[in-house]
Amino acid sequence: MMEKDNLAPGGGGEDSALLETAGQNDYNDRNVAQEEPFSYEGYQVVRREFFSHIHEPSITFNRCKISLNTACLKRLPDVDYVQILVNPEEKKLAVRPRDEDEKDTFLWCTTKGEKREPKQITCRMFFAKVIQLMDWNPDYRYKMLGKLIRSGDEQLFIFDLTATEVYQRVLSDGDKPRMSRTPVYPAEWQNQFGLPVEEHRKLLQINIFDGYTVFGIKDKPDIRTEPAREGQPNGEGNNV
Repeated sequence: MMEKDNLAPGGGGEDSALLETAGQNDYNDRNVAQEEPFSYEGYQVVRREFFSHIHEPSITFNRCKISLNTACLKRLPDVDYVQILVNPEEKKLAVRPRDEDEKDTFLWCTTKGEKREPKQITCRMFFAKVIQLMDWNPDYRYKMLGKLIRSGDEQLFIFDLTATEVYQRVLSDGDKPRMSRTPVYPAEWQNQFGLPVEEHRKLLQINIFDGYTVFGIKDKPDIRTEPAREGQPNGEGNNV
C-alpha cells in the first residue's frame, strides 16, 4: 500500500507558504527595473508644510500668546513643565522638558481628569521680542512645525522660526477683522518644492545648545505695557 504524504497537520501548509513567498519575491524581482545609477542631484525634499500635518508637533504665536499643540503633548506624555530657548542667530526655537521648580519653566498643558490639553500662555514681552526679531506683523498668527529630537540624555522640540505658516487677518465690509484659514508661506518657497537633498541633510546636523538663550516667557505681574516696535511710537501695533 502506498503511503500518503504530508498527512501531518500543518506540514504541507508551511511548504506552501514558503513556495508562495518565493514566488512573490520572483514576481517582484521581475517587475523591478534593472539597477541603474541614481543621483539625488537636482532633487528637492518636499516640505512637510505642503501636506496635511494636523498630527505634527507645532507651536503658534497669536495675540501675545503662544501654545504648543496636542501632538507635542502626546510625544511627551509624562511632561508637564517645559522651558523655551531661542537662538537669535539661527532663528531657531527649542522647547525642552524641565522640572517644575527650575528657573524659567512654565506649565504647557491643562489636565481634565486623565485628559491633557494644550494651554495658551500669555507672554507679552516674549511675544514682542520674537515679533521684533523676525520682523513679523503682530496682527497675524504664525505657526511653525517642529521635530522631537534627542540630544544626549534629553529630548526636545526644535522649531525653525523662518519656516512659518502665516494666517492673516482680513477685513470685510461692515464686519470685524477675521483670521484667514488659508496660510501664506514665505516668498522664497513659491518657486520650489523644498530644499536640495544635500542641504536638507546638513540641516539635521546641529549643535543643539550652541548659541541658544533661555527665555522666561511668563509675564511679571507689574508689567502692563510692551516695548514699541521699531518705527512705531508708544508700542502702537503691538496690541492685538
